[in-house]
Amino acid sequence: MLEDKSTGALVGSAVGDAIGGAVEGWTPEAIRERHGGWVTGIVGPWYDDWRTARPIAPYHKGDGHITDDTLMTHALVEVYAERRTHLDAYAIAESLVPKMITGRRWVPELEAEALLLQRVFLAEKWLVARLHYGHVDPREAGVGNIVNCGAAMYMAPVGIANAGDPEGAYAEAIDVAGAHQSSYGREAAGVFAAAVAAAMVPGATTFDVVETAISVAKDGTRKAIQAVAEAASEVTDWEEAIPLLRTAIEPFDSVGPDYRDQSLDARRPSRTKAIEELPVALGFVLVSEGDVRRAVLGGTNYGRDADSIASMAGAITGALGGLSGVPEDWANQVAEASRTDLVRPGVLMASVARELHEADARRWARRSDVLENLTR
Repeated sequence: MLEDKSTGALVGSAVGDAIGGAVEGWTPEAIRERHGGWVTGIVGPWYDDWRTARPIAPYHKGDGHITDDTLMTHALVEVYAERRTHLDAYAIAESLVPKMITGRRWVPELEAEALLLQRVFLAEKWLVARLHYGHVDPREAGVGNIVNCGAAMYMAPVGIANAGDPEGAYAEAIDVAGAHQSSYGREAAGVFAAAVAAAMVPGATTFDVVETAISVAKDGTRKAIQAVAEAASEVTDWEEAIPLLRTAIEPFDSVGPDYRDQSLDARRPSRTKAIEELPVALGFVLVSEGDVRRAVLGGTNYGRDADSIASMAGAITGALGGLSGVPEDWANQVAEASRTDLVRPGVLMASVARELHEADARRWARRSDVLENLTR
């Protein structure tokens, strides 16, 4: 079951990323106009001339291509597979950053072998600038970066590594994400990892996951999840949910109503704000009743940062239902289009999680012995 849930989480995440990526940055209304209705599966790129339409982002989004969300997730899996231990901010500096700047890999959106650094966007390039060139203390390197979902988007492996221990997942992700993000961006990374860890529990429900997320979340992130969860409780149809969830998250979203023309206060540190992506993803987890297809389609057609929303929703619902819950046609098409094995990362994380559990059990046994001796 561990391997089934682990692969379900990471394949679900990749499928959401690929489908949502095709409409990232647009409104629900624009998405329906462009595609003649709601997006119901894999679609082509928004622009036919995707190489030149947006010079700052010349990426082939769509056609089943995974984006930087999945590339970074898989790179973090590689770090776990090599180190075989719990991670911290130093592991990001010592192991993840070198993977970003050495070793070419297939990047579907570039249709070429390239460095991971060449695909990630500015908030992720920050990791290389601060840690490789700036030699900043990894625990503090995230300070000063824009506050967004950049760290949260690849934290699903931390939840798998701490399967069944949401508090441990939260603490580990907060440490790991300190190398990349601060404020509510870092907080979202911890809460997302905790949600995945909760979804890995046999028999867990969508309500268990969201209650866990609320229990560990702090400040604006907690209030945002509560507001979105309340809105999500009113519907089970993702189409109806889209405007309700947007209204619920709006008071906590610093980006503003126009995703491509952000407010002057966008993505600045705050105790009262939250990233939009995680609370909305949790909303679609509830609305979909744990169904991967419905959760991903809700996150996709919501628009805005659709790839990250659909990816997070896909990871949590994929962990809840296992690999069989991820639409096989989607998984096969995304794997083929992206030239990427989507299952192997989940298998690797399951083996890591098993080893970590055994190591944790030995560590706690040693502590128990010490405490027993101290209390004699």
